[in-house]
Amino acid sequence: MQVVFQRLPKTAEDLISMPELDFTSPFHVAALFIAAICSYSENRDECFRMIDVLKGPQKLCAMEKQFIRDRMMGKSDYIGKAYFAGASPENDYTPVLPYTVIFEENPDVYAEAGYATVYVHTSGADSPRPLKLRKKREYWFLWEHAGLLIDIHKPGSFDPWR
Repeated sequence: MQVVFQRLPKTAEDLISMPELDFTSPFHVAALFIAAICSYSENRDECFRMIDVLKGPQKLCAMEKQFIRDRMMGKSDYIGKAYFAGASPENDYTPVLPYTVIFEENPDVYAEAGYATVYVHTSGADSPRPLKLRKKREYWFLWEHAGLLIDIHKPGSFDPWR
């Protein structure tokens, strides 16, 4: 499964206006989380507003915002981009266009009633990373996102031996 974007949103309003915003698909919501965290280095508050859109009525709490701040420290320029096709440590996580998020095919996505756990590929890690979404009525919302913010391989330009 994959989700493709022509552009990345800069604000919550941009995110809301994107044709890819589809709360009926857990994969689209998960992919838009990746697009949202790409904006962190430019505007942390807008990044949080975009994540709030994806979380639905349950917004980020202060502890979640601090967790994101801690994980993005020193990595905010590349950690989101690392989840797009074509991005690798060797090319400093420069994705190919259009922006494409590739999910692992997994029969256990919907194993837990009312939830979906999707796994996102990245060349910055040895295995796909999980995101958990929660279903309310017919819509999916971001539920657990910490798996994507775990350390990944540093970009090649960060390597002092290069």
